[in-house]
Amino acid sequence: SLPDENAKGKGNVFRDISLNQEGKSVKEIIDKSLRDYLDVHKSFLTELTEMQETERSVIAPTPLFMRMSLSCLVDADHTDTARHYNNVIPDGEIQLQPEKRLTLLDNYVSKLAEKNKRKKVSQREQERNKLRQQIYDVCRNALPSDKGMITCDSPVGTGKTTAIMAHLLSVAKAKCLRRVFVVLPFTNIIDQSVDIYRDALVLDGENREKVIAAHHHKAEFEDLGTRAFSFLWNAPITVTTAVQFFETLASNHPASLRKLHQIAGSAIFIDEAHAALPASLWAQAWKWLQELVKDWGCYIVLASGSLNRFWELEEFSDPPSEGIPELVQDNVREMAMKVETMRVNYPERQKKPLNIDELCAWIREMQGPRLLILNTVHSAAAAAKRLYELHGNKKYVEHLSTSLAPIHRSEILKRVKQRLKTHGDNDWTLVATSCVEAGIDFSFRTAAREFCSLASTIQTAGRVNRSGEYAESALYGFQIFTDGYLKEHPAFKTSAKLLKQLYDEKKIAPEFCTEAMRREVREKNQVSANSNPIIIAERKKDFPSVEEQFKIITSNTVTAIIDKELREKIERHEKVSFVELQQKSVAIYSNKIDEYALKPLKGFNDLYAWMLEYDSVFLGYMAGVLKMTNDPNNYFA
Repeated sequence: SLPDENAKGKGNVFRDISLNQEGKSVKEIIDKSLRDYLDVHKSFLTELTEMQETERSVIAPTPLFMRMSLSCLVDADHTDTARHYNNVIPDGEIQLQPEKRLTLLDNYVSKLAEKNKRKKVSQREQERNKLRQQIYDVCRNALPSDKGMITCDSPVGTGKTTAIMAHLLSVAKAKCLRRVFVVLPFTNIIDQSVDIYRDALVLDGENREKVIAAHHHKAEFEDLGTRAFSFLWNAPITVTTAVQFFETLASNHPASLRKLHQIAGSAIFIDEAHAALPASLWAQAWKWLQELVKDWGCYIVLASGSLNRFWELEEFSDPPSEGIPELVQDNVREMAMKVETMRVNYPERQKKPLNIDELCAWIREMQGPRLLILNTVHSAAAAAKRLYELHGNKKYVEHLSTSLAPIHRSEILKRVKQRLKTHGDNDWTLVATSCVEAGIDFSFRTAAREFCSLASTIQTAGRVNRSGEYAESALYGFQIFTDGYLKEHPAFKTSAKLLKQLYDEKKIAPEFCTEAMRREVREKNQVSANSNPIIIAERKKDFPSVEEQFKIITSNTVTAIIDKELREKIERHEKVSFVELQQKSVAIYSNKIDEYALKPLKGFNDLYAWMLEYDSVFLGYMAGVLKMTNDPNNYFA
């Protein structure tokens, strides 16, 4: 940039550098040759006839086309700049080789099936394992959809992670696609999916991390010193978040757009699609997905155990889109749904809002192991701490939320999974946020979920009696009393109100998810798709407005590094991998920078040091937040 160049001082800027033995500067060479360059440029345009205005409007580039074009330019420029400054640059491209990876995946699933056969499991679990194999075979052998899109609403716990990957690799082979993107709603699901894919899809001699790239919370930066840490999506298989994927499509910032062009010619698996975006963003996102299929050679699978068919509603697609085929055949889907109805019960909801003491007392009465999900990081930390105080021993409670850095979340996930496998270890509770409700291979006996939405409730049920190992299991719904310990999430006010209605109408089942979404958008008086303000801004090519409005997480966050040694390495300008940066940092709302005493790293305006207490095995950064006041009962900070 001009400011960066000017900061170098007179005689040191790029235009003044001498590039040849005659001592001529870049500016002098360009000034002398510019007319010749223009003549060459014009010589290639002589055969083009003048277009009429109507023709010009027909081929006018779409906003997404313009973002793609800028992406190509920015990536080339940033790569050259990184090379010049000896920063991190991507290695040579690794090929997808879908046929070879599909063979590896077949072998992986086959070995898993053999292992399950040798286990002593209940009749229910045996039936579920057979169902998983059926769904894998159906997905693997299904022909590509001629519409470029296909849906999969197979219930939770039926093996969609591997089954849909098999379908996408098969499609990639048929259509010569160059990459696969797996888009997930929460960062912690990435770790689990990445582990499976790295075990199943990496060829001999390949680097696991370069073949299956994991992209956690936003670690993108505009200045020269930190933009090298931005993930570039150049791996054959990238597992990323819905925030990263869709906000990249909406962005007008070079650092974010740099990687966008890698999506072209890719297979895209949007897993847990019900949780990928707020309802208000799907209208424009749907248009982008359709354009990726139509103009950029992409193939898309929308999957969820509680799939909202938003494209059938005029609020999201005007006119509504119809006829998107199903990946799983009707008879197999019906069988899966029959198994699903026997797996978990939904008792009547709690009528009275619960304060923190009532909530903890109620949870302790349930059969364990227990799962308690709350809507905010603050509420989860407060409840976990109170349960610990009531029991007097941390073995009775685990805690998992984004208050923990990915490196520590993964350790807690391993511990929780091990405890769930340990026979007789039943009297304990996992307190968590929505980050565990989708895609995690958990199986608790009982769960309680703060009212959020029907889709969230169905997904939470997927963490209960997952393989039918318990004769009786239940998922309870409840409302919190905001007494200073527990905090309501304002974004869920409408959907939570409608969820109470659905409980009372006994409509807690996957088939009512689209109806629940219809009620929500009409409760909010959402307009038709073509009147959506983001669509209007996109149509006008008002890129800053689109970027500003299209926010999955409404408050901006900053990256705070919790590891002192890593902070010191960065401040010494030593090379640091993006994986290490990502694993040892947390996302903090930008409006909390001063309140939480975040300290900017020297020379890096977009990176901060976490200076308060950090508990790596229980509360994460909330350990420091909860101690910021003299009042020991202030969990709200």
